[in-house]
Amino acid sequence: MLPTITDPNLLISIKTADDAGVYKLTDDIALVQTVDIFTPVVDNPYDYGQIAAANSLSDVYAMGGKPLTALDIVGFP
Repeated sequence: MLPTITDPNLLISIKTADDAGVYKLTDDIALVQTVDIFTPVVDNPYDYGQIAAANSLSDVYAMGGKPLTALDIVGFP
């Protein structure tokens, strides 16, 4: 089990099982972050990248966010 974090700026945390986490930066701005790790469903790396990007972007949109950056997570056996 992950440790519980108590922070008044943490608006959406792991406790809610939501699409993404939300952290309040200012009264008008919040950071929406998500990371997805799943087994490739296609053999072509480019196609897999498109699928992974669409999946993560949909999580941000589901939380009402506006995607501004992206980070690629790669795992090797």
